[in-house]
Amino acid sequence: MFEQTFKNIDDILYKDAGADSELDYIEQTSWVLFLRYLDQLESEKADEAALEGKEYQYILDEQFRWPNWAMPKTADGKLDHHKAMTGPDLVQFVDYKLFPYLAGFKAKSIDNPKSIEYKIGEIFSELNNKIKSGYNLREIIEMTDELPFGSSKDKHELSHLYETKIKNMGNAGRNGGQYYTPRPLIRAIIEVLNPQVGEKIYDAACGSAGFLCEAYAYMYDRMEKNTANLKTLQENTLYGKEKKNLAYIIGVMNMILHGIEAPNIIHTNTLTENIRDIQEKDRYNVILANPPFGGKERKEVQQNFDIKTGETASLFLQHFIKSLKAGGRAGIVIKNTFLSNADNASILLRKHLLESCDVQAILDLPVGTFTGVGQKTIVLFFQKGTPTKRIWYYQLDIERSLGKNNPINDNDLKEFINSFAEKKITNHSWFVDVDTINQKSFDLSVINPNKEEEIFNLLPTDLIEEIETLEEAIKATIKNHSFTENLNSLLNIDSSEWEKTTLGMCCDFFNGKAHEKVIDEDGNFIVVNSKFISTEGETFKRTKEQLFPLFEGDVVMVMSDVPNGKALAKCYLIDENEVYTLNQRICAIRSKRFEKKFLYYQLNRHKYLLAFNNGENQTNLRKEDILNTPLVIPPIEIQREIIEKLDYLFESINQAIYDQNKKLAMLENLKKSVLHGAFNLIKTESVHTI
Repeated sequence: MFEQTFKNIDDILYKDAGADSELDYIEQTSWVLFLRYLDQLESEKADEAALEGKEYQYILDEQFRWPNWAMPKTADGKLDHHKAMTGPDLVQFVDYKLFPYLAGFKAKSIDNPKSIEYKIGEIFSELNNKIKSGYNLREIIEMTDELPFGSSKDKHELSHLYETKIKNMGNAGRNGGQYYTPRPLIRAIIEVLNPQVGEKIYDAACGSAGFLCEAYAYMYDRMEKNTANLKTLQENTLYGKEKKNLAYIIGVMNMILHGIEAPNIIHTNTLTENIRDIQEKDRYNVILANPPFGGKERKEVQQNFDIKTGETASLFLQHFIKSLKAGGRAGIVIKNTFLSNADNASILLRKHLLESCDVQAILDLPVGTFTGVGQKTIVLFFQKGTPTKRIWYYQLDIERSLGKNNPINDNDLKEFINSFAEKKITNHSWFVDVDTINQKSFDLSVINPNKEEEIFNLLPTDLIEEIETLEEAIKATIKNHSFTENLNSLLNIDSSEWEKTTLGMCCDFFNGKAHEKVIDEDGNFIVVNSKFISTEGETFKRTKEQLFPLFEGDVVMVMSDVPNGKALAKCYLIDENEVYTLNQRICAIRSKRFEKKFLYYQLNRHKYLLAFNNGENQTNLRKEDILNTPLVIPPIEIQREIIEKLDYLFESINQAIYDQNKKLAMLENLKKSVLHGAFNLIKTESVHTI
């Protein structure tokens, strides 16, 4: 029932003019679902009060309760069409009366941020009703009203399907991926850290609150079910912070559906807090987190930390270390480059981590663990209070390619969980003594000594041959699955019926503005220029003036480049509002006809646009050239399927690149070893000559 209802609601939202993507679908479903849940909660509390001979004090005024505005019913329990609003009247009531009233609870409950009243105010202060058709909204309300909320079985099924929606949102494109961490991985981290009722559990970048929900389930299943424990678990155990509006709303809703009535999630940017102000009362027993990756933090944010860096995850890691109680333990997902980055900040942070905490284990995850993300990741397990002496490494070796249709599962992580306590040495697990690592770089790279021997047994020529084979495999993969050249074979489907059009017929085009005179390193906004796009956002300038605002989902493209340049027509998908501003010679493309990531994939370095490069002069793409770019528009479901296929493809390529680089590193070490051996031989012969 739940699954079909969610599908039907998504179908309605897809037809509505105000909902553009999977992100909008879950946002709009969430607020309707929340108000339906609130009605059920109030009804249950009113019944309990009546049994005790008391009168229940409703949170909402009568006209704003679900049975009055959403689902007024006749005596026989059917919708009262004479009282029920529909069409424009319903939308006007929601937009101009209901939402402002609910948002007002934030100010009314400012002194009690843990209360359900405050959460109501927070949620409805941060979102807008995007459902433009009152007739569509009426259908959605009626479908939601039929959902059962009463039994624990119903709530479990509903929470499971809501998790599925979050997962789908996370896989819908680059913009959504930040919200979803695979639940089997979360459960594995929680199981080895073993949080207990009475401990404080914390996630400072909680997103959809997956870590907190799973921690709740873990402790609830294992604890003694008495009033004191239930109250502690509900009110004083799980804490989170989240910066982004939608993620905050989803996180609160997710925790509510998992059984936590008033989640302790604060809507704030954790990194704006000065870690020097953190006191003992602010510390936690267990920290579970998958902080966002990407180095885009402003200088004023960096000033809140002892080790200054623009890398978001590195700042979060400092916050986590500072926020742990003595003896507290943490499981942190972070990209694997943290272990070996050679910049001063990364070196200092690794040194600080090793000196202030006992890094007990590093779990090396395979490519594909995170669907749609090509970046290799690891999990750091550490305990605060004593320095690290040796680290147990575990390389998760799954004998299959991971992807959306073949995700990581609980069985994949069983051996790791079972091995964690004893920290066994196997073909894919080993120890590294800290005093043996380079004391200048503090490089903690994952290099399995049990497999190194096998590689070093190869002749240098064999290694080179393997590398060349990998290179050819990468080239062949790209060639055979080129988006623009071989779309049919990629999916094994017929594209002959797809709409063929031009960019100008289905997209809005915008030119950027010159920012050269307003560049300011202390600015709040990132200037999207050719350097920013060509480096995938790694190199950027800032400004305090947002001359041309960009919005989440915009595709930006380089319009000018040197002969045979690699930046011409290169695109970047904007991932956040109120962060970026568009520079001149860069254009922005917007459209409601595409899944945003699909448009990005199709437009990026489009062959039609690259053909304007004659190899002799600087190429300057004109607006009319860009507007004439040929595009195809498949049905939305096909677009999502293509995105999934391409994401998986690029994950495979990144894995091949990773494997190649590992072999190159081994070859480099072999070269050093040969030179060292030759030098020693010369020395020995010289001594004998004397």
